[in-house]
Amino acid sequence: MSTMTSTGNPAPAGPATAAPRRGPALRLSGMNWLVWRQHRAAYWTLLAATAVIVAVIVYERHQMVSYLDDYGWPHLKSGWEQRFDQRPLTTAAQVIGVLPILLGVFLGAPLLAGDLESGTAKLVNSQSASRVRWLVTKLGVTALVIVVCTAALSVAFGWWWSPVRTSPYIIGWDEGSAFDNTGPVLTALSLITVVGGVAIGMLLRRTLMSMVVTFGFAIVVQVVWSHFRMSLGDTATVTTHKGVGDGAFPTLPDAAHVVDQSYLTASGDLTGWGTCTEATAKATAACLDKAHVVGWSVEYIPITRMSAMQWSGAAFLLALTAGITAFIVLWGRKRLA
Repeated sequence: MSTMTSTGNPAPAGPATAAPRRGPALRLSGMNWLVWRQHRAAYWTLLAATAVIVAVIVYERHQMVSYLDDYGWPHLKSGWEQRFDQRPLTTAAQVIGVLPILLGVFLGAPLLAGDLESGTAKLVNSQSASRVRWLVTKLGVTALVIVVCTAALSVAFGWWWSPVRTSPYIIGWDEGSAFDNTGPVLTALSLITVVGGVAIGMLLRRTLMSMVVTFGFAIVVQVVWSHFRMSLGDTATVTTHKGVGDGAFPTLPDAAHVVDQSYLTASGDLTGWGTCTEATAKATAACLDKAHVVGWSVEYIPITRMSAMQWSGAAFLLALTAGITAFIVLWGRKRLA
């Protein structure tokens, strides 16, 4: 006989009491929680480093604007560059610039290589979750953290650099220190390096070896990108017919990146500006007259095309990243164990 008895009508049921929530409303669970917990040290380190760098940028930007205000910023007077301390800006650019390499080596390479080397991958594969889900979750959570951090750094650095972006004496927009650290390029470079490191780790299955090879891969990516970067922009051309003497060189927009410059002849042909490099000014003038040189032709890329170049370059890098990701998923679906 049951020890629980009921007498009379049962008491009306009260409203259901929801279990108390802990932490934020949106919490990780399941495979997402497992991946976050496994790599939480790397994720939190990256997030904390990003917060520190952004805080330093905010402080340094305030200091820079305070200095520029004395020279009439945003319409700067001449001479402001003479006492301008660009060391904080260039140092931050160098630190942020190596971030894709560091992420590839210390986050991308060990992501799968560590599990394969330690045997964790075999344990995961014995569970109900599929290999594809495990791979996609690992890549997805890692990519999300990278996107958040690199986007924050890119926006912050671009905001800091923007008051002096047209000055050729600080950091030129066509240099990697500015072009690669602003806009979407930093995120795209970081993602392709990390995903490349994941693929290398999956194939080599040894953490230390994967980190070394990923370092080489990241360096190659940076070198190739540095040569490819400025070819993304559509060039403009300006010509003059005022000769090639002092004051005859054409006026270009502020911070224009010169691609090529040539002498313009009377027939409209171009000849290299080093054609007439005689020993004396008189001999040089005679050479120019003989070649019928009448002015300059300069091909350049204006700074106004920087954003379009960044987005087109980032799209190319992200397409490559998507291809490597597809390879990881297809290869790992049957061979990852």
